[in-house]
Formats: sequence, structure tokens, C-alpha cells
Amino acid sequence: MSTNTPNPEEMSLDELREEIEDIDREIVELIARRTYVADTVAAVKAERDLPTTDESQEERVMDRAGTNAEQFDVDANLVKAIFRLLIELNKVEQRESR
Repeated sequence: MSTNTPNPEEMSLDELREEIEDIDREIVELIARRTYVADTVAAVKAERDLPTTDESQEERVMDRAGTNAEQFDVDANLVKAIFRLLIELNKVEQRESR
């Protein structure tokens, strides 16, 4: 837990729910940032006539997701499932934009 996060034992249920709302907003913001960068990658790939799918890069992303999950003591399978979904969504967008 980061140092600026209040101690959950000292927070009311409403405060805890507000904290979750803030975290959810941050997650959506990060997904939006990631999607923007992925769209930029797609544009570069299209410009250079590179394939949409790069399996070795996807493998690196999945490995990194698992490592990050372990570092933060989060279920690695869950985190990898989320990243698989993000990758698939980006691939669909890339194919549709070509």
C-alpha cells in the first residue's frame, strides 16, 4: 500500500468505497493511455507495412504482467487474463483501422 493511502482500519465504509472509485478512475485512465499508445504503435506498423501481430512482443508483455503481479502479490493468472483482453482489444482496433 502506498504511503499516501489512508489506513483502511481508520476509514468508514463510504470512505473505502470512495477510495475504490478513485482507483477505478485511475485504472480507466491508464487503460485509455495504453490504448492511445497502442494506437500509435498500430499507426507506425501500418506506415512501415509491419504485421499487426507480434507474438514475441505479446509474450514479453505477458511475462512482464506476471512479474508485476508477483511483485505486488496479486494473482498472476488474473493479471495475465486482463492483459490478454487488452492485447486482443488493441489487435481488433488495429485490424479495423487498416
